[in-house]
Amino acid sequence: MSLEKDIESFVKSLGLELYEISVAKDGDESIYRVNVLSTQIVDGKKKGVSLDECVHLSRLISPLLDVTPPMSGEYRLEVGTPGIERKVSTLKQFVLSVGERVAFTLKSKEKHKGLLVRVEESNICFDVDGEELCVEFNQISKAKTYFEW
Repeated sequence: MSLEKDIESFVKSLGLELYEISVAKDGDESIYRVNVLSTQIVDGKKKGVSLDECVHLSRLISPLLDVTPPMSGEYRLEVGTPGIERKVSTLKQFVLSVGERVAFTLKSKEKHKGLLVRVEESNICFDVDGEELCVEFNQISKAKTYFEW
């Protein structure tokens, strides 16, 4: 099994969903980031992930990374959430963002904002100003969730 699949099994064991794994640099320091979302819906919205859940997940993942290092050299493990406003770049991330507001740009340069209502195979459907707009995943050049204050 791959390292990502092993990490994903730990994430699922806590009732969470793996959003992404990324590597970042902060000056000279390398950071191995594991971002997760809750699968629970409370009052029509996704429940947040608690600090205790992140700490618990970090303690589960850390020994795995000692045995199977994700990169060469020193790094810091960071477990958290991708945030309320975050990049959406994979089909899985669109699925995990259903019910949230998304701003997206199509390859044709058209820009839209709307509520992500469903994902059917590679077809992504939004409610844009009361009208349904469905686009193929490969027609989206960039997207991110946004929060309306």
